[in-house]
Amino acid sequence: METLQPFVPLVMNVVRYFLFAGIAYWVFYVWKRKAWFYRKIQQKYPTSEHFRREIKYSVFSALIFGCLGTLVFLAKKQGYTLLYTDVQLYGWGYLVLTIFLLIFIHDTYFYWTHRLMHHPRIFKWVHLVHHQSHNTSPWTSFAFHPTEAVIEAAFFPIIVFVLPIHPLAGFIFLLYSIVMNVLGHTGFEFHPKNSLKHPLLKWLNTPTHHNLHHQYSRSNYGLYFNFWDKIMATNDQQYEEKFDEVQTRIATAKSGG
Repeated sequence: METLQPFVPLVMNVVRYFLFAGIAYWVFYVWKRKAWFYRKIQQKYPTSEHFRREIKYSVFSALIFGCLGTLVFLAKKQGYTLLYTDVQLYGWGYLVLTIFLLIFIHDTYFYWTHRLMHHPRIFKWVHLVHHQSHNTSPWTSFAFHPTEAVIEAAFFPIIVFVLPIHPLAGFIFLLYSIVMNVLGHTGFEFHPKNSLKHPLLKWLNTPTHHNLHHQYSRSNYGLYFNFWDKIMATNDQQYEEKFDEVQTRIATAKSGG
């Protein structure tokens, strides 16, 4: 069994993609396909060919994520990383803190690597594959060119060399990351109607925010939060208008109009 341990991250990354993307696909595109169509940001569904292309690239991406996870496992066994297993070494407070640190640092990492990949000299070689999905689905979440998959997956292997991380904190972070990634690509809006005016919720990115990014490829580079897009003035100018349009459609459907 010990000889199989290095392959656990590889299997887990493939499983987590198909589990969470598959559940979201079944909920939004099968079970609630008609009932929730009013929540669909773009009022049309991607084709079957679209889904097949996304899944094909996603399988390779999941394998790349898994391979880097295996490298982290092997590096830990050799004592090269700052991963630790004894909670008492830093305490529960630090463990919880690192979960939030991972999320916030990852959001910054994503924003700036994402903007870099939109540079005209880089875009078509690295990021174009992901942007072939103009109308996103849960399967889009891992549909990367292999080079982009390496860039996306590199965050965690890098961070474990500079920050002490307990595996539990890493697991919760990776779980949060895949859930938010899949939900952001569903193509359905489920945030409350006043989210963009709420003092706290306005800092969270919505599916509409990322959907606009896929439609026009010119703005909205953030992942979890809207901090960097606000600071760098890279929010799409029609973001609020589009969000309100979708919310009006949702309110009308709920009222039976």
